Amino acid sequence: MAIDVGFIGLGIMGRPMALNLLKAGHRLRVYGRRPETMQPLMQAGATACTSPREAAEGAEVTIVMVSDTPDVEQVILGAEGVIHGARPGSVVVDMSTISPAATRFMARELAANGVEMLDAPVSGGDVGAVNAILSIMVGGKAEVFLRVKPLFEALGKNIVHIGDNGAGQVAKACNQIVVAVTIQGVAEALTFARKNGVDPGKVRDALLGGFAGSKILEVHGKRMLDHDFKPGFKTRLHQKDLDIVMQTARELGLALPAAALVMQNLNALIGSGDGEVDSAAVVKVVERMSGL
Repeated sequence: MAIDVGFIGLGIMGRPMALNLLKAGHRLRVYGRRPETMQPLMQAGATACTSPREAAEGAEVTIVMVSDTPDVEQVILGAEGVIHGARPGSVVVDMSTISPAATRFMARELAANGVEMLDAPVSGGDVGAVNAILSIMVGGKAEVFLRVKPLFEALGKNIVHIGDNGAGQVAKACNQIVVAVTIQGVAEALTFARKNGVDPGKVRDALLGGFAGSKILEVHGKRMLDHDFKPGFKTRLHQKDLDIVMQTARELGLALPAAALVMQNLNALIGSGDGEVDSAAVVKVVERMSGL
């Protein structure tokens, strides 16, 4: 059954996600800060809007997919925000990666207006978005999750309801810890091979068949071997996600030493002008420190 959807945020991730919803037969009202980002959606049958508020008007479900916590707060709670257009009984789904605490606050603000909220951050990068194979981690009421699940099924394959509002963002933070620390491990292993005069490509091939095998070793390991850091997932965005992790860890009095190390390496990449490349470029920091 077709659902009336407002979709806000049409960047590397949002645009293919919105297109997949259209392909699945849903009706879309879209908004992007840059008008040119709306063109492919309009050509595919979506209605262009002039504000988040307008995109939410008449929508059963409004999806937000933007970069950072302040962006989501502006889109949802700002003067022309979703909260002013969403009708009581509708659902706002934030698929961005943001602070769990901010998520809970926005859920309360929307609830005061009779609007439900789910946080549903994703993993899988632009390839997952294009191919509708994202992993989707959902926080919010179980009954609201079931209402929105048909939309999630048009966007991803691994869809898990984690718990209450904010739980999806906590799960995504856990994902980013594992990804970051594994990227660091792969970077160190391949650099270790090179420094020992051993072919790192063959080492990667060997490791892929054992317990060290992982998606990170497969995909990012290849990027590191080729020094091809066209994003996937930009360094500055990975830094943003780990900043959320570290802020939350401070609030909880939680020790995350490995994640903190990777955060410093991402800082170094950005300081050297590599904020827009894939975060697999962490290997460049390891190589520089190793004299390669």
